[in-house]
Amino acid sequence: MEKIGIVGGGLAGSLIAVYLAKRGFEVTLYEKRPDMRLNRISAGRSINLALSERGINALRKVGLDKQVLETGIPMSGRMMHRVDGERSYQPYGKEGQAIYSVSRGLLNVKLLELADEMDNIKIVFDSDCVGANLKTGEVRLKGKDGNTFTDTFDYVIGSDGAFSAIRQEMQGRSMFNYSQTYLEHGYKELTIPAGPGNTFLLEKNCLHIWPRESFMLIALPNLDGSFTCTLFFQMNGPLSFESIDNTEKLDAFFDQYFADAKPLFEDLHGDFFNNPTGTLCTIRCYPWSSGKMTLVGDAAHAVVPFYGQGMNCSFEDCVVFDEMFDKFYPDWEQLFEAYEKSRKPNADAIADLALQNFVEMRDLVADEDFLHFKKVEHELTELYPGKFKSQYELVTFTNEPYSYAREQGARNSELVKKIIRDNLENKLNDSEFMDTLFSEYIK
Repeated sequence: MEKIGIVGGGLAGSLIAVYLAKRGFEVTLYEKRPDMRLNRISAGRSINLALSERGINALRKVGLDKQVLETGIPMSGRMMHRVDGERSYQPYGKEGQAIYSVSRGLLNVKLLELADEMDNIKIVFDSDCVGANLKTGEVRLKGKDGNTFTDTFDYVIGSDGAFSAIRQEMQGRSMFNYSQTYLEHGYKELTIPAGPGNTFLLEKNCLHIWPRESFMLIALPNLDGSFTCTLFFQMNGPLSFESIDNTEKLDAFFDQYFADAKPLFEDLHGDFFNNPTGTLCTIRCYPWSSGKMTLVGDAAHAVVPFYGQGMNCSFEDCVVFDEMFDKFYPDWEQLFEAYEKSRKPNADAIADLALQNFVEMRDLVADEDFLHFKKVEHELTELYPGKFKSQYELVTFTNEPYSYAREQGARNSELVKKIIRDNLENKLNDSEFMDTLFSEYIK
C-alpha cells in the first residue's frame, strides 16, 4: 500500500488520517502545534463549533459519533434578543431536530486519540510545513528545534488550514485560480460564566443571537454551564472594534445594544481588551489537486462561520474523498480529479450561503416581515415533511449536496413569497392545492 503524508493535524486532517488508515495505507500526520493531549483542554470554556448531520455522518463512519454527541449540547433553535430585552424563539427544524454545540479542542483530542490507536498512523507534532514538491511528494518541515527536515510520500493531503503551505505551492503553478475575500467585520470571543452550581444563565438548548442590523453577538452553551460568546463587529469606522478603545466606551456600547447580556459577563473588560480580534475570510481555489497532492477542509475552501458549516463541510470532504477509493483506486489521478469536481460546487455553495446567512442573523431575524416568512416556511415543513424541506433543513439535517440546498432554497423562497403575496395561507392545509404549488417550485 502507498505511503500517505498528511500536513495538518486539525479536525479534517486527523479524521482523514483515520479514513486512510482504515483502508490499509501507511499514514504520517504532521502537525505544527504541540500535542494538545498533553495539556488536555477542559470540557468547559473553549471555542465552540456547531456539529450537524454532515459532521455526525462523517464521525459515524469511524465510530465516534456517539462519544462526541455525549459531550455536545443540543440546540433546537435560536433565541433572539431584542434591544429592549424581549426574546423570541425560532426552531431550527422539526421536533427532535437539533444542532450540537461541541468543543473544538475536545473533538480534536478524540480524533487524535482514535488515530493514535491505529498501528499504521504515525503522528509527529511540532512540525511546521515550510514547503513541498508537488511532483515528487516531498514535504519540507521545520521542527521544534528550528531545524528543517524532509519526508517523501507517494501522495500528500494538505489539511493545513486557510493559509495552507501546500496550497501556496499550488498557487505557483499556471492555471491555478485563487481568491480570498475579507469581510469588513471581525470577531472577538467573550465569556458568560456559569451561575451557582454550574447553572446556565441563559436557556441551555439554544443558540442565542443579539441581532443589531450591522453587527451581532451570539452565545453557544458549554457543558460546564458557561456560554462562549462571539461579537461580530466592524473592524474600523465610527462604531467598531477600532473606535471602542477604553472601558467607558465599551460600557456605553453594551448598555445601548446588549443591556440584557451585559450583567451576565464576569470580566467583559478583560475579555474585550485582552482577547485577540479575529478576521473573517472566504477562500476559494481550483483545482484542489496537483501532482501527488490534494487539499481538504479550509485549505481548499475556508468559509465564514455564519451557517455553522465550516467543520461539517470539511468532514464531508473526508467522506467524499474516502468514497472515491471504491470507484477509482488505484488510479490516484482520476481519484483526485473526481473528488475535486464533486466537492468544488458544494464548497462554493456553502460559502455563498454562509455569507447570505450573516445578513439574516444580524439583521433579518429581528424583522417582522422576515419572521412572518419563517413562520409560513416552518408551517410547510411541519405539514408536508416528505415534500417540503427548508434550505436550513437541507443544509443542516440532511446530506443533500450544498449546491442543491442553495438552488432549492431559492425556489422555496419564491414559493413562500407567493403564498404570502397572494394571501394563500388559508390554503396551507389543502394538500391537493399545495401539491400543485409544490410541483412548480420543488425539484
